[in-house]
Amino acid sequence: MTALDLPSSWSVPNVAASVLRSGSVIGRAGDPLHRFRLASISKPISAWAALVAVEEGIVALDTPIGQPGCTLRHLLSHAGGYPFEGREAIARPERTRIYSNVGIELLADEIARRAEMPFTDYLDAAVFGPLGMSRTELIGSPAHGVHSCVSDLERFLGEVVNPTLIDRTTADEAFRPQYPSLSGIVPGVGRFERCPWGLGFELRGEKDPHWTGSHNAASTYGHFGGAGTMFWVDPDADLAVIALTDREFDSWALEAWPRFSDAVLAEYSGAVA
Repeated sequence: MTALDLPSSWSVPNVAASVLRSGSVIGRAGDPLHRFRLASISKPISAWAALVAVEEGIVALDTPIGQPGCTLRHLLSHAGGYPFEGREAIARPERTRIYSNVGIELLADEIARRAEMPFTDYLDAAVFGPLGMSRTELIGSPAHGVHSCVSDLERFLGEVVNPTLIDRTTADEAFRPQYPSLSGIVPGVGRFERCPWGLGFELRGEKDPHWTGSHNAASTYGHFGGAGTMFWVDPDADLAVIALTDREFDSWALEAWPRFSDAVLAEYSGAVA
């Protein structure tokens, strides 16, 4: 059995998966054109559009957004003090890592205001159109409303690994720990005294347990969604994985995803499973 045989054993209605090396596809399972609700994988996609807006001069990482002292950088890294839902801040910026949908929505609203167009249109123009992600669209919140397929997410991860829409230094900043000393909760996974996050991307760091594999490097970055979707990029192994399902995230994923991730690393990079 190969690593890409594993997703077919998951008890999910539909599943599609992909493995990439250096941003190029080296293996697939399932229908790459089947559309899924990405849920919170929408966040790093919306974050990429925000970084395009930074380079276009529409906003800056230190642009104030929301409560006093809160900036675009804070919101992208879940350090703005906003709750999961609700636009009233519950902490001062940079005090704790609070995973927040509203933080992404606030920054999207600010970009839309400054760009003088709906954020949906900006996302299309800044990311989906240039990358040829023709089967991808935002329906609702930029924090969790993107619908897409494996084929289009391959294009997105190709961009993430080998950026063309933003400068390499800007991309590297997205994968660098922001406010690295902050503690926080990864929803559905656990609380961590150090809960590193980049700009829209979760960083694995030393989190244990985790939804990636036990052999993924600390430098691994990615995201998962409550709809049963995930991707990660492991720069040390030069590998990336996408797995999309339509079964709600639960304990099944915390068993299936790490096993799949370790199998991919063992098969494609020689890591011991």
